[in-house]
Amino acid sequence: MAVSINEIKTGLTLLIDREVWQVIEYQHVKPGKGAAFVRVKLRNLKNNSVQEMTFRGDDKIEEAFIEERKLQYLYSSGDTYHFMDQENFEDITLTADTIKEKIKFLKENLEVTAYFYNNSILNISIPNFIDFKIIHTEPGVKGDTAKSGTKPAKIETGAIIQVPLFIETGDRVKVDTRTGEYIERVY
Repeated sequence: MAVSINEIKTGLTLLIDREVWQVIEYQHVKPGKGAAFVRVKLRNLKNNSVQEMTFRGDDKIEEAFIEERKLQYLYSSGDTYHFMDQENFEDITLTADTIKEKIKFLKENLEVTAYFYNNSILNISIPNFIDFKIIHTEPGVKGDTAKSGTKPAKIETGAIIQVPLFIETGDRVKVDTRTGEYIERVY
């Protein structure tokens, strides 16, 4: 379905050059002289790149209908990752290229949101905050704050994060999955 520039809103998904883009920001501009236009900041849903585009008043843009589905992460096998659709219990296999940097925060039974376009997965999103168990970290030395009071720690998925010196092996911590930063200790 074609969308006019007056219908562009934040969150709208568009099909441009056979790629699916989501509107992050938009600005309607009506100059004193000439035709109105819309300046749009878009995010590619396949590779998360951001690009700015300008659309004129007579441009027709195709809307892309994205389906969101809840998936549950089951296990990995080599370079493939297996998920189960929460509605029809279908097994869905994804590659590391689709999941990208989110791999280091996937743990068993984690519920993720998958974005489908024409029955193929564009991308997945994981919760912003996840609790992990620390499986290994060196003991913190009291008074050793030369490194700003943090040390590396390995979480249950194998990822290495920076944690405060008081965190020990076996502790549970909350991690911001967008940045990979320690948030707090979980009791």
